[in-house]
Amino acid sequence: MLKKMFGHFTKLCPLPAMVRALLENVFAAESVEAVFEAQAAKQYTRELLFSTVVELMSLVVFKIRPSVHAAYQAQGGEVGVSVQALYGKLQGVELAVSAEWVRTSAAALTPMIETMGGALPPLLPGYAVRILDGNALAATEHRLKVLRPVSAGPLPGKSLAVLDPATMLIRNIFLCEDGHAQERSLLGQVLACVQPGELYIDDRNFCTGGFLCGIAGHRACFLTRQHERTPARVPQTAWKPAGRTEKGEALAERKVQIRGEGEDTLVVRQVRLRLSEPTRNGDTERYLLTHLPRRIRAPQLAARYLKRWTIETVFQILTTNLRCEINTLGYPAAALFSFCMAVVAYNLLATVRAALRSVHGADKVEQEVSTYYLAEDIAGTYRGMMRFLPPPLWRRFRAMTTVALARWLQQMARHVPLEPYRRHPRGPKKPRPVRRRTRSKHVATSRLLKRASQKG
Repeated sequence: MLKKMFGHFTKLCPLPAMVRALLENVFAAESVEAVFEAQAAKQYTRELLFSTVVELMSLVVFKIRPSVHAAYQAQGGEVGVSVQALYGKLQGVELAVSAEWVRTSAAALTPMIETMGGALPPLLPGYAVRILDGNALAATEHRLKVLRPVSAGPLPGKSLAVLDPATMLIRNIFLCEDGHAQERSLLGQVLACVQPGELYIDDRNFCTGGFLCGIAGHRACFLTRQHERTPARVPQTAWKPAGRTEKGEALAERKVQIRGEGEDTLVVRQVRLRLSEPTRNGDTERYLLTHLPRRIRAPQLAARYLKRWTIETVFQILTTNLRCEINTLGYPAAALFSFCMAVVAYNLLATVRAALRSVHGADKVEQEVSTYYLAEDIAGTYRGMMRFLPPPLWRRFRAMTTVALARWLQQMARHVPLEPYRRHPRGPKKPRPVRRRTRSKHVATSRLLKRASQKG
């Protein structure tokens, strides 16, 4: 009877069922505690398990519960410690634990996506593309004693994220508690994780001679927008025409030498893009630097660099569809841990989208399915589903193999109707008219509408 009820209900709400199955498998207590034991240097386990904290935070970042306190209260005393002890645990989570949890979850989900055949076509065949970008957490509330007399917004920290555009998983993250620190201060940690055969695509903020030479030294490649202050760009050849972009913008390229740290130098390709319209800063040209081989032409490089905006879309999903910034968590370690939990939740959503792509087709899902509506349905249905299907019924997914879970996810994906989750892309933005000043700070909308109708 329970099996029939389980099968019937999961077919009725397949999306939250897929997320719960992934939570049971990826968030298995043994795996979570293993990450904590391996990475924690100061914090230790007394009564509150780290896996319990992860389970509570997963409900918050998925917007299933509105706050940490609400998630704690919903457990009905099963946590085993006071809410003050829970917050104390959160404020002491070490950055190494948070970052490793992201890496571990991505490593567990990658073979699942590959088994389902849900990966997207590679951006550049022959290279493992990685998109690098930074994200600063928004200011928190002034709840801490040291923050109460401060009028400025308190910044809990920032991070660098590495996105794999084939699986759409955030594979790695690098954290910093100093909200005013330069993102470049984390590039040494990034270099330590660069692997041969990878291609890093990043913005001009990461265009330093030391970082670029460091990537090349790891037998990896880079494609980056040139920063105005990139040191010692010594021309080695003259400019040569290199074709045009899809928009018809003229391209040219030459070889230049850049200087890294110390005496290190590197000869790279410099690609110049003549813009059809000036940017809002008045720029008419843009420059890219790379040491990819000449067989990859300049138009390909320009097109691949534009894919860097993919990670901006991911950050938007973290902000709007998930709860990546909990402004009541003022301690940097707690805020960064909640952000990492949101990244893991995003990776679970990316795995669900991969299952949909493997069943309904990659083009259809990527062009028509909105992640916002997927996340909204999961958050709205999950609590009701767990009342009918309590946690003991989901334990079978903990020991399920990658292949078996991938097949089950595809079975569930076949029961997902795509129409309710259809995207509604907006049209081109209308130019903003010049706004006239009024004596009053406010105006009645009804009066403006009435005047407009009378004129019409």
